[in-house]
Amino acid sequence: MDARDAGSLDGVEASDPIMWFQRSLARAAQTESFDPTRAALATVSAQGRPSVRYVLVKQVDARGFAFFTNYGSRKARELSGNPAAALAFHWTSLGEQVRVEGTVENLPGHESDTYFANRPRVSQLGAWASQQSAPVENRAALDALMQAVEQRYPEPTPVPRPDHWGGLLLVPSSIEFWRDRAGRLHDRWLFTRDNAAWSVCRLQP
Repeated sequence: MDARDAGSLDGVEASDPIMWFQRSLARAAQTESFDPTRAALATVSAQGRPSVRYVLVKQVDARGFAFFTNYGSRKARELSGNPAAALAFHWTSLGEQVRVEGTVENLPGHESDTYFANRPRVSQLGAWASQQSAPVENRAALDALMQAVEQRYPEPTPVPRPDHWGGLLLVPSSIEFWRDRAGRLHDRWLFTRDNAAWSVCRLQP
């Protein structure tokens, strides 16, 4: 029986929130109608104003949760000034939610290179064409930028990763798992980390 169904946190899975997350993500990949790696990412500006948007969290391991972006984008600029951030996953088909809080740092360049090399070519070109979050006059102007990049890197020329594009890693200090239950008496477990060790407690709904 799943540890959450049993109402306890016994077993290997319950001691490792990253493994728990990976198992939930694998289940969601079988049941969700949208990309299960989609998560809401919350950041805070230098003025203390929060903002949120969806990102695709493409790598999850013992270090944390990785996503990729233009380093000049609003989220990247805000994280440069204040690295505190939060992620929220919600999988409707499972009736589950995961909340992650922590600090963000850049991924090593070679990991960004590897991920970029495996992106569709049109996405690689788009990373060069778009100055993410910057104003643009109209769609025609954006299309012209894309055409210029296509001319710079005609097929079969490989498209290198731009210096302004790469990975960010959210290193979690807390991970909360939530499961829908009848009468809104939901199951909630909060994992908090002290150095390398995780502790867990059940929260009231």
